[in-house]
Amino acid sequence: MFQQILDPVGDSLALSALVAVIPLATLFALLGVFRVKAWLASIIGLVLSMLLATLVWQMPADQMLSGTLEGALYGIVPILWILVNALWIYRLTVVTGWFEVLGDRIRAITDDQRILAIIIAFCFGALLESLAGFGAPVAISIAMLVAAGMKPLKAAVVSLLANTAPVAFGAMAAPIITLAGVTKIDVHVLAQMAGRQTPFLAAFVPLLLVFIVDGWRGVRQTWPIAVISGLTFAVAQFVTANYFAVEITDVVAAVVTALVVLLVLRVWSPSHTVSFEGGEDSDEGGTADSSDSVDAGHTARAGISDPDMVRVDRTTRTQGNLTWMAVLPYVVIIAVFSITQIPAVKSFLADHATVSFAWPGLDIVSAAGDPVTTTFKLGWVSTGGTLLLVSGIIVALAYKVSAARALRAYGATVHQLRFTILTVVSVLALAYVMNLSGQTHSLGAALASTGGFFALLSPAIGWLGVAITGSDTSSNALFGLLQATTAQKAGLDPVLMAATNSSAGVVGKMLSPQNLAVAAAAAGMAGKEGDLFRRLIWWSLGLLVAFTAFVYLQSTPILGWMVPTP
Repeated sequence: MFQQILDPVGDSLALSALVAVIPLATLFALLGVFRVKAWLASIIGLVLSMLLATLVWQMPADQMLSGTLEGALYGIVPILWILVNALWIYRLTVVTGWFEVLGDRIRAITDDQRILAIIIAFCFGALLESLAGFGAPVAISIAMLVAAGMKPLKAAVVSLLANTAPVAFGAMAAPIITLAGVTKIDVHVLAQMAGRQTPFLAAFVPLLLVFIVDGWRGVRQTWPIAVISGLTFAVAQFVTANYFAVEITDVVAAVVTALVVLLVLRVWSPSHTVSFEGGEDSDEGGTADSSDSVDAGHTARAGISDPDMVRVDRTTRTQGNLTWMAVLPYVVIIAVFSITQIPAVKSFLADHATVSFAWPGLDIVSAAGDPVTTTFKLGWVSTGGTLLLVSGIIVALAYKVSAARALRAYGATVHQLRFTILTVVSVLALAYVMNLSGQTHSLGAALASTGGFFALLSPAIGWLGVAITGSDTSSNALFGLLQATTAQKAGLDPVLMAATNSSAGVVGKMLSPQNLAVAAAAAGMAGKEGDLFRRLIWWSLGLLVAFTAFVYLQSTPILGWMVPTP
């Protein structure tokens, strides 16, 4: 049996925390400062965490290796399983010519890149996050924005930033449900608290998106639609989380916001349109190009090149048929995921299509002597990757893609993602080694030892948890109980601090190495994750500071009335 040690370095919690942060600091420095490729930076970080686990935290080598393998498998299933199948569907749309048609159909709504960022990355991305999560919303949003004519780098930044507002209630509220499980706080109370925090972030996200696309000019010209969409999403999120079912919070918010935006566009449009963008990636607005050159150029920059690629014969189809066939993959995805959320279907899959077993070679207790759960659970049918695979098969049949051609597309997708696969596997292995050895707990305990000042540090813990694991659910499992118990000792409200772990964590997701790898792969920028990191770090930190101030006020009488009573 291995018992974790909170302060292995000189019996000092602060010094131990400084040592524990070395793998993460190295990883982020290699990405953001030295521009090392993500797969190499991740491997270096993993090796450092493994050395510290055995040499400093005194974790037996065999258990350390077992934990490394568990993390690597979790990186493959569900995360990479979701990503590979999501991008396979994307490739199918490209090689059949429907990706090009989708770009035209999207631009039929509006060809203004700023408004498309709101519709696709904010609204549709939130809907995908509520159903799938684990990188699928980012990958698919990037593909759709590129189809509409946005440059890949900008599409990646926009999609990553947009994938913040819905994360706390994503994947059918899995983060909140997990948080309730580890803290033993009523799930509805936690949902109410998170529903009184994340809407304030969501309200501003559309404004940030139009600023990224077109700077201050974009804000001046599109602020009405940005404000309306942000406030609509915020109100819908608040109402659903507080008065209805927590599981459908993001579904309701995304659908209502999309409908409101489309209705507003019927009576209002910006005075100036920023449409297609040409040339190399930059922060400047683009100029109009022909549809064909835009589609061809962006398809090439998205990393898709296939001898099977064809064009759709539009002369024999109606406009309605073209629209339906272009959006068919996304309708199929939503339908397949929605079916699995029907209570009877969900219960059946949980009972008959879930594998659960104790991971071999691990026997760990926490520093307090409590057993550390090492159960590996896999819903092999209900996992997002399998549902996307089923969706892809349906799409292939609908597009009349032969089995051989579909398999070639699948193989090409795996080849395209080869470095991303290495990155994600390494990062998840790193996260598991840090968690199981006690390095992460040393970090969290050091932050939590500050008493009443903890209200200012609680958001940073949630941010750090998501930045490490790439998952709000995993961060809640890791730090949720720590947040609640520390708050109680410090005289703070456990409901507030536990929910803050989830709500503040969402702004760290855009910096998580595996999320950066997903975005880079989807944008055809494999190996350039550091470019995305540098574009996003100040947005992430700025939002964290603002959110920290908001949470601190909620811990005082000024906004303390917002905290629900259990």
